[in-house]
Amino acid sequence: MKTFTLPGTDIVAPNVVLGVMRIAKKTDDEVKALVRAARDAGIDFFDHADVYGDELHGCETRFAEALQLTPSQRDEITIQTKAGIVREGPYFDFSYEHLIESVDGSLAALQTDRIDILLLHRPDALVEPDEVARAFDELEAAGKVRAFGVSNQTPRQIELLKKSVRQPIVANQLQLSITHSPIVAQGVAANMAGEDQSLTIDGGGIVDYCRLNDITVQAWSPFQAGFFNGVFLGSPDYPELNAAIDRLAAKYDVPAIAIATAWITRHPAQMQVVLGTTNPERVTGAAAGSDIPLTRAEWYELFRTAGYRVP
Repeated sequence: MKTFTLPGTDIVAPNVVLGVMRIAKKTDDEVKALVRAARDAGIDFFDHADVYGDELHGCETRFAEALQLTPSQRDEITIQTKAGIVREGPYFDFSYEHLIESVDGSLAALQTDRIDILLLHRPDALVEPDEVARAFDELEAAGKVRAFGVSNQTPRQIELLKKSVRQPIVANQLQLSITHSPIVAQGVAANMAGEDQSLTIDGGGIVDYCRLNDITVQAWSPFQAGFFNGVFLGSPDYPELNAAIDRLAAKYDVPAIAIATAWITRHPAQMQVVLGTTNPERVTGAAAGSDIPLTRAEWYELFRTAGYRVP
């Protein structure tokens, strides 16, 4: 498993992490097996959110109850969680009060004294950066949160936060897969008239912005064909792409899912792939793509066969 020091922190992180948004109804043994598969593959980084699960903090609670981590075991892993979605609204809330309440709830649910990384979960159109800064300062001073980031935010939204927030923004969690990669594809087709792919939709190149500002891109839904409409692996909708994936899987002697992982980890932005599966075998297979050295030709072949334009 390839690891790196997350910029702006002292956290040594793997480039493949396990998201646990689907464990709410899993048994203790199922959660333990999933985490064991991740740890065996070199994944010691776990991604949560307060809204994951049927109840608020449901998946965080299930994770803690199933694992019953000792203090030394807790020190061996990185726990990331998110705050800012009010699910029953539905709306978003980056107010000081909501962020403090959410983190306190996550700490209790996770049975821990600290969150390693806290992300603001989807943009709040009514955000007041001074309130976010006040919450971050208090959470950091109390030792409740070690580092801070965002999710699904544009360069300008991050710049607005940075107007008041003094802590570095260390991560931005964004949807990205071979077939859902507008944040990468728009740069490839820049300045091409009549090409939808060339349209700048995120406020000015979020991947380049993150690279320039030492913000780690965390790719969620890395195997989804689009926005929650099924996976592309094995899909009859992507015959050319899957033929290329299968050929590369045979070449590198890994499962197809590892090639889908490798397409993201090969990018020089040093991205993290956030797995959402609860299948231990798929975790193991995906993790095998952590440091596969896809060539430029192979990377672009996957990109092109996924339906993107290579001028």
